Amino acid sequence: MAGYQPKKRKMTAEINVVPYIDVMLVLLIIFMVTSPFVTQGVEVELPATETAVSAQDMAGDSDASFIIVEIDRDGNLGLSVNDEDMMRGVSLQDIIVRVKAELSLKPDSPVAVGGDAATPYAEVVLVLDELSRAGIPKVGLLTDIKE
Repeated sequence: MAGYQPKKRKMTAEINVVPYIDVMLVLLIIFMVTSPFVTQGVEVELPATETAVSAQDMAGDSDASFIIVEIDRDGNLGLSVNDEDMMRGVSLQDIIVRVKAELSLKPDSPVAVGGDAATPYAEVVLVLDELSRAGIPKVGLLTDIKE
């Protein structure tokens, strides 16, 4: 046995990934089980209505006009006074000027902002904020009756 030479093994730098896959599967199961508890949110009691209020009811008397500012899904603005034809493509500054003019003539006129269901929330808030900064005291939101 004098001529016995041990075989030289070539060193390989491979990582065994099976334990890491097991750990990842366990973490995935843990996150899947706990995620419904994390995303529940805050409980809020929202006001409920039995019926919708019509434009005439909001206006009160026939002297007041009903002003509607609409925002479509692309952020384009429209304005309607007393259910007249909607003026589309109006700038925010023009809307503010027209609403202030209507309110100077008929101060009891209600102002409502309505957005398309796909309108980003930020667009509606921007219009509400600009109307508030312009000194318009009360602005409502338009909704549909849920059937």
